[in-house]
Amino acid sequence: MSNTKSYHMSTDDFRRHGKEMIDWIADYYETVESYPVLARARPGEVAASLGDELPVHGEGFSKILRDATEKILPGLTHWQSPGFHAYFPANTSGPAILGELLSAGLGVQGMLWSTSPACTEVETRVLDLLAELLGLPESYRSTGNGGGVIQDSASSAVLCALIAARERDSGQRSNRVGCDGTQVAYCSTQTHSSLEKAMGVAGLGRANLRQIEVDERFALDAERLAVQIRSDRAAGLRPIFVCATLGTTSSNAVDPIADIGRICSEEGLWFHVDAAMSGTAAICPEYRHLNDGVEYADSYCFNPHKWMFTNFDCSCFWVADRAALVGALSILPEYLANEATRSGAVFDYRDWQIPLGRRFRALKLWFVLRYYGVEGLRYHIRRHIELTGKLVAWIEADPHFEIVAPAPFNLVCFRYRGSDGLNQRIMEELNEGGEIFLTHTRLNGRFVLRLCVGQARTELEHVEKAWNLVAATAERLRRIVPLTEIDQLS
Repeated sequence: MSNTKSYHMSTDDFRRHGKEMIDWIADYYETVESYPVLARARPGEVAASLGDELPVHGEGFSKILRDATEKILPGLTHWQSPGFHAYFPANTSGPAILGELLSAGLGVQGMLWSTSPACTEVETRVLDLLAELLGLPESYRSTGNGGGVIQDSASSAVLCALIAARERDSGQRSNRVGCDGTQVAYCSTQTHSSLEKAMGVAGLGRANLRQIEVDERFALDAERLAVQIRSDRAAGLRPIFVCATLGTTSSNAVDPIADIGRICSEEGLWFHVDAAMSGTAAICPEYRHLNDGVEYADSYCFNPHKWMFTNFDCSCFWVADRAALVGALSILPEYLANEATRSGAVFDYRDWQIPLGRRFRALKLWFVLRYYGVEGLRYHIRRHIELTGKLVAWIEADPHFEIVAPAPFNLVCFRYRGSDGLNQRIMEELNEGGEIFLTHTRLNGRFVLRLCVGQARTELEHVEKAWNLVAATAERLRRIVPLTEIDQLS
C-alpha cells in the first residue's frame, strides 16, 4: 500500500508529550500536599467515570492527560504526600523516575544474560556494591558462591528462599514429585503475612508454619524457637526454614538475628532475614549493628522501594549459595538454550526468580545510588530517624498518651490512654480530615496507632503538624464523644 498510515506516536510528538508528562509530574510534586492524603473516592466511582467503551479512533495525548488529571487523580491515595504516615514509605524520587523512564524506553527483556548483557551485569554490580554499603557478609558477593538479584517484592524473595530451602532439604525430590507434608518452617507471630502465603504457594501447607511467640519488645523468642524445633523433630517432622525480621510491619521490632542464626546453624535450617522495611538504616554505620548475626543467614532481603527513594518495585535479595537457589528454580527449555548459558560464565537471572521475564529494575537503583551518593542517602535516613525521635519525645511528654513499642528507626506505635474505641475514632477522624494518613495495628491485644516518618518529602513541620492534629483530635473527642459510644467501638 502506498499510503500506509502509522498509528504510532511520532518521535517529534513523543518529545513534545514527554515534556508535558514531566511537567505534569513536577507540578504534582509541587502541589501534592494540597490533596487529601487518603482517597475520597467511593467504590466504583473511578471506574464509572472512565466510561463503558473504548474509542474507535485514537484520542489526542492532551485529552488523555487531562482525563488522568480529572478522573484518576481524585481517586488516588497520595503516597508521595509529606502527610503520608501510614503502613510504610513507598518512596520515589527524581532520579528513580528518570531511571524507570529510561528502562521503559529501552524496553529490554533481561531473562537471560544473552537477551541483554548490560541488564544482567549492571544488576550484579549494583547488588555487590549495595551489599558492601550495607555491611553484608562477603558470602553474598557474586565474586564468591553467592550473589544478589532484584525481586519485585520481599514477598517474592521469601517465596524463593522457601523453595530453595524445600529443595535443599528434599534433594530436589519436592520439585519432581511434590511435597510430603513433613517439612516445617518457623517465624514469629509478628512476621509479615507473605511467609504464610508462601507456605501455601510452595506446597508446604500453611498448617506447617510455626508462629513463635515474641518477647516484651515484640521480637521472636529464640529459646521458644529452639524448643519448638526439637518438639517437631521428635514428632517425626523435618524443620527446614526460619524467617527472622529486621523491622516488623506492626511495630518495627528487630528479631535477635545472631541467636536465631546460631540455632539454624546447629539444626541445619535455611535462615532467611527479612529486612524489607528497616534494612535501609544499615547504610549508616551507626546502625550497622542491625545486621549483627547476618553471617549465619542463607538469604537476606531489603526493599529500596520503601525507604531508599527508589520507586516500586525493587526488592534486593541475596543468597550465600546461589547454587541452592538456581538448582531449585532453574528449568531450561530448548528455546532458551544459548552458548553463554551453556558456558556457565554468566548469570541468567530467570533462574533466580519465579517468573521467566524480568525488567531492567537495576537501572533506577543505579540512578539513585549515583545521584544521591552515600552521603545523600545517609543524610535523609538520619533525618527521618531524628524526626521520629522528636515525635517520641512529644508523645512521652504528654500524660494522655503512651508509647507501646520501642521506636529504633522511623515508626512510632502509640495510643491515647483510653479505650480501643477512642483510639480507633481518633484515627478515623484524622484520616477523614485529609491532612494526614495513619494506620493501626494490634499489640498485646490493644488497638495501637502507627505513625511512620519516612516519606521522602516529610520534614519537621509535617511531623509537628501530624502530632498537633493527633493531640487536638484526641482531646476534642474525649470531651464530646459519650463514653458509652466510644466503648461500643472497642
